[in-house]
Amino acid sequence: MFQTTTAIIGAGFMGPVHTEGLRRLGINVAGILGVDDKESTKAAKTLGLPRAYKSFAEVMADKSVQAVHITTPNRLHFEMAQAALKAGKHVLCEKPLAMNSKESAKLVELAAKTGLIAGVNYNLRFYPLSIEAKNRVEKGLVGSVYSVTGSYVQDWLLYPTDYNWRVLAEEGGKLRAIADIGTHWLDLVQTITGLEVEAVCADLYIVHPVRQRPKGEVETFKGKVSKIKATEPVEINTDDGGSIMLRFKGGAKGSLFVSQTTAGRKNCLRYEIAGAESAMYWNSEDPNNIWLGHRNKANEVLHRDPGLLSDAARAFVSYPGGHNEGYGDTFKQCFKAFYSYIADGDMKAKPQFPTFADGHKEILLCEAILKSHQKGGWVTLK
Repeated sequence: MFQTTTAIIGAGFMGPVHTEGLRRLGINVAGILGVDDKESTKAAKTLGLPRAYKSFAEVMADKSVQAVHITTPNRLHFEMAQAALKAGKHVLCEKPLAMNSKESAKLVELAAKTGLIAGVNYNLRFYPLSIEAKNRVEKGLVGSVYSVTGSYVQDWLLYPTDYNWRVLAEEGGKLRAIADIGTHWLDLVQTITGLEVEAVCADLYIVHPVRQRPKGEVETFKGKVSKIKATEPVEINTDDGGSIMLRFKGGAKGSLFVSQTTAGRKNCLRYEIAGAESAMYWNSEDPNNIWLGHRNKANEVLHRDPGLLSDAARAFVSYPGGHNEGYGDTFKQCFKAFYSYIADGDMKAKPQFPTFADGHKEILLCEAILKSHQKGGWVTLK
């Protein structure tokens, strides 16, 4: 089905995850590039890939590669995405798309100019029951949306000895927890409801103003299972979490709580959408069930069974009911939407995958959230 050959840029947490998702779709992965020859060679061997690239320039010069997946630290996204588009390659980039809205705006413009396909990996859109939730809103089953509330919480940075490049502003950006996981929630609920955030009021916090940086890099989420010797105190000025009040265009209200220091919550995204006709609640740690709330009849729990779902959601289900699908499947389904769009060749069709324009919108939202926190009040998005 898919004739496109791709390459992976970045061999940390996300590089192997992308590789697995692509292989499950039968997409050819030509090779992988790490931070140096040692990491590239190790990753290629571990993943069974035919090539360990020696440099980014070597990837760009590889004419057999039509698309690249950028899974590097955030500060590298803009330059790499820009170079890949100029080299004539389609791009799927991890979020955030860039370090600021000036950079992301340039990428949106460049993608449009080149006519190449450019996406951002907001993969959490692709849980089937969230697609079902979107379909229920579009069909009017929820009615006018009154409120959208929820959270995204983790515990992998609970202790002051927990460390990863993401905690450094120069590597990941001035916002951390909000930009890293909060944007997933914000992208998801806006996609489901069709609403757009018009103003925010944020109160962010830092739990550990100083963390202990170990000798050598720590891969994302690996701090709890690796023996790490802390050697150097590092001042932290990126957020561990925070609360955000939201105003949506049209009058709906919302609130989001984000934390990377909540013990016991490993990767827990929750949303509750309340409308004039019904409500919906979903939890990413129980992704195969969605709660449907009613006023005048019994509430329901809808299971992820393709025979019970809408056509829109069924298109992103691979297994029968009772055969659970989860986090890794969202990558596969996001990539399926991306490469199907390339294969179809109809650039006038509306993309089902998150685009560079979506990535740019999230960065504008992050900048408004940071400004709101700094000034201590509401900020309207431009």
